[in-house]
Order: sequence, then structure tokens, then C-alpha cells
Amino acid sequence: MRGSSRSAEHVALFRALEHSRRHDRLFDDRLAARMLPQRYRAVVAASRVPAVHRWIVRYIDTHYAGGPRASAVVRTRLIDDRVEAALRADAVQLVLLGAGFDNRAYRIAAPVAFEVDHPATQATKRRRVPAAQAATVRFVPVDLSRDALAPALLAAGFTASEPAVVVWEGVTNYLTAEAVDGAFRALAALLAPGSTIIFTYVDRAALDGTGDFHGVAEWHEAVQRGGEPWTFGFDPAGLPAYLSERGLRLTADLSTRDAAASYLDPLGRTGEPTAQFYRIAVASA
Repeated sequence: MRGSSRSAEHVALFRALEHSRRHDRLFDDRLAARMLPQRYRAVVAASRVPAVHRWIVRYIDTHYAGGPRASAVVRTRLIDDRVEAALRADAVQLVLLGAGFDNRAYRIAAPVAFEVDHPATQATKRRRVPAAQAATVRFVPVDLSRDALAPALLAAGFTASEPAVVVWEGVTNYLTAEAVDGAFRALAALLAPGSTIIFTYVDRAALDGTGDFHGVAEWHEAVQRGGEPWTFGFDPAGLPAYLSERGLRLTADLSTRDAAASYLDPLGRTGEPTAQFYRIAVASA
């Protein structure tokens, strides 16, 4: 990877558009627009006009099948809620694994926060985050496809004896099976009891063609054009056993469409498409 992740930029765009809503937005993310290249910042600036915002959202949802925009914003809100619950309980450390342009470390107060990411994407982010806010986070440059996770985190000051909440959002579907396995095993060995891992994944049936999911082919084609094809997925039925074999316990697993029923539908935003094949899972150490 020579530059920042395009998929990370797209998710940041979707979060910035959600933040620019005047009413019924799912979360606040004031830094999302700062994560964007100039062409996308102009789109977000224009979206502050409600009629323009509606047109932009409708254009994205119409031209990009499968519901990537709404899926991204409902998963963001669901993960926010899970992170805050973990921090209210036992967790005293927040780890954003494959952080991309995720700004949770600046939106949600944690005693200590770590951002782990590919050095190229992380370098771009550090240029875009205000210095005063960047100083509150410990940046850990790691390429999960080849670098060892635990030594890098420990060197950055992670405390293995204290519970943590780990967010691994929008990453597993871009890795190999070996890299995903290695990361889960490293986390299981590193995390203290009472820790939580929140991660997203693509249903394997959306990748091998055995599932009948609306929009999956178009969404997959779009990420391939961007140079970041999906390479890995889980079978939801087999996920509990997979995690158990690695010393973890599955506590929740739902699709972004399921999440939309909790977050979008009560706001009357029932027409925003989300994906049944894109899922959010929670595991405990």
C-alpha cells in the first residue's frame, strides 16, 4: 500500500455526511471531514444544505448497490454503543485495530487509546488530525499482513493485565485467513479477562457465490476497482466454534440490516439500504 486506504476514505465520507445531517443523525464526528481529500471535503461542505444532502445520499444509495453508506453509519453507531458500554464496565484501554480514519479515540473518552494501522494510512491520518488531539492517542504502525501485533502494542505502552476494548472495524474482509487467525490468536493471548473485541466481517456466502444477497456483486466490484478486493469472510454459523478454538467467546453477531432496525427505523429512515451480508460481532476474552 503506497497511500492511504480508499475504503477508509469512503467510510470517512459516509461518517462526515451523517454528521452533516441537521436532524436525526446517529452520531457526531466533527473530524470526519478532515480525514478526506479535497474533492470529498467539497461534497461534505455542499451537503450542509439539506436539499443537497438529500440528493447526495440518494445518489450514493442508488449508484452503489448493497447499501455501503447506511451500513457504515449503522455499524459506527452500534460499535460506539458497545465501546461505551465496555468502558463503563471494566475496560480501561481502547484499541482501534486497523483504525483507518476512525475518530473514536477523539469522540469517546477512554483512559488510554491506541490506534493500530498500516503505516501509510496512519501517516496520512496523523497529518489530518489536529496536533492537540493526536497527542492524546498512542499511534502504533503495524501491517497486519506481516507484522506481529502484540509486541508492537506492548512497546507502545499497552498493559496486558488491564481489560481493554478492541475495535476491528472494516478490516477482516481485506486480509488473508492466516492474517485474521494470527490477529485473533495474538489478541486472545494478550488481552486480560473481561476484555471485549468488536469486529466486522463479510458473510462467506457473499464471497463464494452461495448466498443470495442483494448488491453484493456490485459492492465487491467497486472495492476491486479501488484496489482493495474482499479476500476473506466468515460463515456466521461457524463463528462461535472458530472463536472458541482461539480462546474467545462470541457474545453477539448481527448484520448491518439488523442494526438498521434498531437505529434507522425508529427515526423513520426506513428507506436507507443496508446489507444482510455485512456483519458486526462481539467476542469476550
